[in-house]
Amino acid sequence: MMLYEKYRPATWADVVGQEKAIKRINTIRKRGLGGRAFWISGASGIGKTTIARLLAADIADPFNVQEVDATDLTASALRTIERDMGFFGMDERNGRAYIVNEAHGLRKDAIRQLLVMLERLPAHVVFVFTTTLDGLDSLFDDNIDAHPLLSRCVRIALTNQGLAQAFARRAREIADIEGLNGKPEAAYLRLVQRCKNNMRAVLQEIESGDMLD
Repeated sequence: MMLYEKYRPATWADVVGQEKAIKRINTIRKRGLGGRAFWISGASGIGKTTIARLLAADIADPFNVQEVDATDLTASALRTIERDMGFFGMDERNGRAYIVNEAHGLRKDAIRQLLVMLERLPAHVVFVFTTTLDGLDSLFDDNIDAHPLLSRCVRIALTNQGLAQAFARRAREIADIEGLNGKPEAAYLRLVQRCKNNMRAVLQEIESGDMLD
């Protein structure tokens, strides 16, 4: 298993550097996640997928979490999702969760269909869309009016500020555990900065032996 998957945060407390976003999410969690759609945006490798999966795990067991690329959301696929979300899951957490990655790739017909679906999400269902900030801009550049879709979502913008030090400390901890650490923390800070705060890229560099003497 790749290090970025092996050490992906498994709880909200494990998420690094996104305190403001987590605080907002925790406020919503107290009121219940079900029946809501979330739109998570941010740079690559800073936690979008992690947070999407944690939101999904709060309401649904793994078997009832469906993760898809936006380009795969055809009219037929959305009809299947709409049919399935009418039923409870069969496990301990009986909700259903749908994660749509690279949401800037949504087509016009899919957006129109989603507008109706998101208006009537059952209380046991959560939708989570993820996209980069550049991707969000491109969604509007393609002559698609995405405002109605975004207005139906709780928007969570992840920060790329102040992450380097926290990511460097966590990266060094992981390197220690894996026997791949041979350099001081300052070297990890330079690595994180070189990777533009992309933790996935940082861990790939560590896994390749970049932090060994």
